[in-house]
Amino acid sequence: MAAPPEPTRKKLFGREFYESLGSPKMILAPMVDRSEFAWRMLTRSFMDSNSPHPLLAYSPMFHARLFKESPGYRLQHFEATRPKPPRSPCTDDGESPLPGDIRYLDGNPALDRPLIVQFCANDPDDLLQAARTVEPFCDAVDLNLGCPQGIARKGHYGAFLQEHPDLIYKLINTLHRELSIPVTAKFRIQETKEKTLEYARMILSAGASIIAVHGRRREQKGHNTGLADWSYIRYLRDNLPPDTVIFANGNILNHGDIERCLEATGADGVMSAEGNLCDPTIFTTPPARSASGDCPGYWVGRDGKGGYRVDFVLRRYMDIIYTYVLDVPPPVRKPLYVFSPPATSSSNGNASNNTAHSDSTPALLPAEGAEEKNENEKHAGNDAEPPKKKRKRNKEAAKPTSPNLVSIQGHLFQLLRPLISKHTHIRDALSKCRASRMPEIEKIVSLVEGAVQAGLQEYEMFPERFETQGGEGKEEDETCPSSKATVAQYKRPWWVCQPYVRPLPEEALQIGAIQPKKRDILAKKNEGVAGKVVEAAKGNIVDGDSGVARKTPDGALSGSDKEN
Repeated sequence: MAAPPEPTRKKLFGREFYESLGSPKMILAPMVDRSEFAWRMLTRSFMDSNSPHPLLAYSPMFHARLFKESPGYRLQHFEATRPKPPRSPCTDDGESPLPGDIRYLDGNPALDRPLIVQFCANDPDDLLQAARTVEPFCDAVDLNLGCPQGIARKGHYGAFLQEHPDLIYKLINTLHRELSIPVTAKFRIQETKEKTLEYARMILSAGASIIAVHGRRREQKGHNTGLADWSYIRYLRDNLPPDTVIFANGNILNHGDIERCLEATGADGVMSAEGNLCDPTIFTTPPARSASGDCPGYWVGRDGKGGYRVDFVLRRYMDIIYTYVLDVPPPVRKPLYVFSPPATSSSNGNASNNTAHSDSTPALLPAEGAEEKNENEKHAGNDAEPPKKKRKRNKEAAKPTSPNLVSIQGHLFQLLRPLISKHTHIRDALSKCRASRMPEIEKIVSLVEGAVQAGLQEYEMFPERFETQGGEGKEEDETCPSSKATVAQYKRPWWVCQPYVRPLPEEALQIGAIQPKKRDILAKKNEGVAGKVVEAAKGNIVDGDSGVARKTPDGALSGSDKEN
């Protein structure tokens, strides 16, 4: 992966480096197999081109040792260059193709900057060699100190390095001394604010130019994700030097949360992960009510709530795949559907509703198994060619190597989550898709467009079916946060991009999604016994198992960011 020579540039540090990037306020977080080039391009495409603050994006997390040792791993995860095309036709003297590589996708100065590349590592030499490979193609290298997953525990990296501050210092300081670009670090809060501050100071003293702080602890993951505590980030802001650059991460469910987080934490920028996967327009300022009609992809309901339509976002995502990854023109598509009252209205409301569905559904939704049946009948009695179901897939087509193709299916499951929860036939079709077979993906696009069209038509005739109950989602008890209240606040019709709100741990326990640990049950039991003894002494015996309502941190909102 030879890089074209670049002029020597001054190495910047800290706030000077941050300002050289344009002082970005919005940051696309690093996510395993999710923040690849095409998704970064999609997110950037919704940013205001006139904004003085560009979107800063992180690459997915790469494994430093594998990146250093395996050319195949590098090829499958980072596409910064590609060979120059050969001269055509070849000259009579047998002149060979032009030597060297040209810029391609990742880190392309014309497309993909500013960019920070993130690695997980536990060996300074592995990290340095991997970082040197990407050094010409990014603005900084980040050390992952936040991954809480079991694979990080097994591999001894991410958040499971926090008990080894000497190793963390050496990892960061090695890059700080040896690279021509800055090093940054992303980590999770500790058990207390004081420990978190001590941890942050160590990371900064090692040479980190920027710290990104996720307001959740290491054990907060899966059903136990819970709320991020913004007060920890505010504590760092108030106790670290004023010129320290801090990014805040956690509880960012929609665009309005960004400003709330900046105000609550005092951070320089706000990072979004899972919120962006559900809604890649999250960093975009919604169009004014008067201007929303000029953007057919932005839908507004009777209650004034709105968002970008999933079919509109899906089209743009696929066009990016065609244009940049496959290097072919996108298919010609019909104009995006916009509801308009029928010329002749039926006196029977039900008849109108049936017509709305018949406009799109029959043409796009063949009977389940019909296509396979017709294909098998076509080959019945033909011994030379087996039925389609039994034919072997082309191995090369079935296993794409580009990270931008491999990630398509996963992105669509998250982007379309509300839609496929209702339209399960689309979910089933998506589960069978192969990223290398674009006709299969295009079928999903058509199915989604048909479903959205039918949904919009139904909304115009029966809007009450889609109205969110509970208004803005006021909580019954303000001292006890409820994910149901948050859902009521952020919920939109299923054809609109919207956040995924996880149940709080207390709610997950109630519905049986998680089971309490034995030590927690024992501690609770002992706590209850002790409580009864104390109350008995006071002459007022109470049930020691009564719970204490958990207070919501300042500015915290129910939800979770997928973060590595």
